[in-house]
Amino acid sequence: QVQLVESGGGLLQTGGSLRLSCAASGGTFNRYAMAWFRQAPGKEREFVARISRSGGQTYYSDSMKGRFTISRDNAKDTVYLQMNSLRPEDTAVYYCAADRSYSVNYAPSEYDYWGQGTQVTVSS
Repeated sequence: QVQLVESGGGLLQTGGSLRLSCAASGGTFNRYAMAWFRQAPGKEREFVARISRSGGQTYYSDSMKGRFTISRDNAKDTVYLQMNSLRPEDTAVYYCAADRSYSVNYAPSEYDYWGQGTQVTVSS
């Protein structure tokens, strides 16, 4: 099993910034495309961003485009999510996920490994 551990969540006010990290172990990190999802109470898990194995291609949900940036450091086996201009509706548990497929997947069911999530709470 590939293990993914998220960190960096917290409580902040509207307009603030936060950087989430996801550290991977138990596999060859650069064999996986990586993604971030989020899930708010009472809602389904939502796609946020995806990054290719080399980091050369990134994909975003329209609601996150321009505010969030996904990146990866393969030397550190870590993927990041930089979040700017945060709003209360961004409040959710944020999860990282790994995908062995070369398809650009947006559905949670297509991902092979998941972290346990980190809470992000944005207050007004």
